[in-house]
Amino acid sequence: MEAGSLVAELKRRRVFRALVGYGIAAFAVLQIEPVMHGLHWPDEVLSYVVVALAVGFPVVVSLAWIFDVKAGRIERTASTPAAGPKGVRLGLALVGIGVLAAAPGVVWYFVVRGTPRPVPASVAAAPATTPSIAVLPFADMSPGKDQEYFSDGIAEEILDDLAQVEGLRVIGRTSSFSFKGKNDDLRAIGEKLGVAHVLEGSVRREGNRVRITTQLIEAAGGTHVWSKSFDKEMSGIFAVQDEIAKAVVEGLKIKLLAGKRTGTPEKQTTNPEAYAQFLVGNQLWLRTGSHDAAIEAYKKAVALDPNYAPAWALLAIQTYGRADDGDQTPHALAEGREAALVAAEKAVTLAPELPEAYEARGLVRWAFLWDWSGSKADFERALSLAPSRADAHRRVGQLSLSLGQIKEALVGLRRATELDPLNWFNWVWLGSGHIYQGELRMARSALGRAAELGPKQHEGASYYTAYSYLLEGDYDRALEWNGKLADEKLRLSIATVVAHVRGHSKEARDGLETLTGAWGVTQPYLLASEYELVGEPDHALEWLAKAYSVHDMNMRFVKAEPALRPLRSDPRYTDLLKKMNLPLD
Repeated sequence: MEAGSLVAELKRRRVFRALVGYGIAAFAVLQIEPVMHGLHWPDEVLSYVVVALAVGFPVVVSLAWIFDVKAGRIERTASTPAAGPKGVRLGLALVGIGVLAAAPGVVWYFVVRGTPRPVPASVAAAPATTPSIAVLPFADMSPGKDQEYFSDGIAEEILDDLAQVEGLRVIGRTSSFSFKGKNDDLRAIGEKLGVAHVLEGSVRREGNRVRITTQLIEAAGGTHVWSKSFDKEMSGIFAVQDEIAKAVVEGLKIKLLAGKRTGTPEKQTTNPEAYAQFLVGNQLWLRTGSHDAAIEAYKKAVALDPNYAPAWALLAIQTYGRADDGDQTPHALAEGREAALVAAEKAVTLAPELPEAYEARGLVRWAFLWDWSGSKADFERALSLAPSRADAHRRVGQLSLSLGQIKEALVGLRRATELDPLNWFNWVWLGSGHIYQGELRMARSALGRAAELGPKQHEGASYYTAYSYLLEGDYDRALEWNGKLADEKLRLSIATVVAHVRGHSKEARDGLETLTGAWGVTQPYLLASEYELVGEPDHALEWLAKAYSVHDMNMRFVKAEPALRPLRSDPRYTDLLKKMNLPLD
């Protein structure tokens, strides 16, 4: 072999060995991701690592072509005239291949992946791959037009029955019922909700007689799969709901798994008035947002039928909701905790196959008792009984946030938005999950969707958006979004932090004093976060200890809260996590 050809061959072999070694090293470096999340570094760190590896690829090719290692020293390889032009061309070709190989990674991580994309208005960009359905609110055809709460309740009960069917994607109530009173055609509804079928119907109630008419429709083409009517006494209403659910399953050609069923006998009551009060409670909450009004209706239902498990479950959930609204004294929280626990345990005892019962008890264990394993078991049991229950998926995500398992949390929160895509509350929680993960632009995308869906209820979306800009150091944007908040205390909390970082010490001190007077009794956890954000860790830990002592419900998120991350190396913070039985890693 000629000298020039031999040198070229040696260079090619050296380049090949260098590329294999570089590939192995790159793979090892990319395992930084678990370490990155353990240290709570933002996702951008991984992006820059990948960019560096991609840029380094052609550099390694070039250096391997030019230099060799001999006896522990780096030497420039000799070239021969015979190999000159050909060798140069081959070297340039290898460098070009390296650049081309690196380009997709650079473009993806540095441009595409790094660019926030708006959340689509519809989740149905493509046809559903699994059987899917939305249950629309039933029309009230009663003579007095005074049974809307009843017709909506029938539709909701059927929806809950279908949510228990394995292999059927059922859209949540908030999204399905958002079309109430609108003239959207079924094709548009199917596209917006990402479903293949729609169930609609009407209810006519006269005295103790009920006539229910339903039809299952293929959304894309408007084809009727079937249409059925039922005439029953009120005492047979649950049998009708179960029959409709079974007809839907048969119409969609879904085979029920062994032991699975469409209805839950434990949901039934023999007292029509108890059932009516249960439906009234549902409607009062959904229309007015009043926990107190809903609680009173559920209390009437269980007074009329003490064995009515769904009413006990919803009573527990609403009692939790009232406490979670904040600004309750420690005494009121203790009373709420006791009442919610009694109601939830009653529901589980009466109906061991009722998903709502386990969701209710899971909430109590999570929020009031800080019983993380018990809460997880309950939420998982609820999902095993009703796989399409969007609320339960959100609860699993929220619990994972409490445990600092942010990736797992995002899975549950994202699933909730898929099952109930027009529910603004789910998007707010998904946005907050991305904030906890350090994915601030993705958070703002989800929060923007929440604001679009609930323009009159965007307080949470606006606050978390302002908070995301605050964490990012964009204080002008933080104040811009802060100005959209109706809650004066939340507005002051953001403004106080901005005043502190900009050196307006008097304004920051005045803000802290005002917030201490407002939150000192009812929201000590929020005060702890505020003090840490203005650089006073000792005061932050004092308020965390106070929050623990009064069982502030926000303490559920003490492990994952971004504002409190600087405290993680403090033994006092670690001791607090131990007392709450939260994982330390």
